[in-house]
Amino acid sequence: MSELTISDASALSGWRKSSYSGNESGSCVEILDGYLSGVPVRDSKNPHGPALVFTAASWSSFITTFRTGR
Repeated sequence: MSELTISDASALSGWRKSSYSGNESGSCVEILDGYLSGVPVRDSKNPHGPALVFTAASWSSFITTFRTGR
């Protein structure tokens, strides 16, 4: 799997909390929809930190694995 890293994720707008993140304070994963190069993912506790950009296929595989509990 190949990822692209965005060094300052705050340079992008439109982040949303993943529906798979819990309601606990500060433990959120945010994703950005509509990014042409893939699916950016960041830690909401560090909005100016890095984001990883996964290919759509890799992200889909991750979500499927997560949903099935494997």
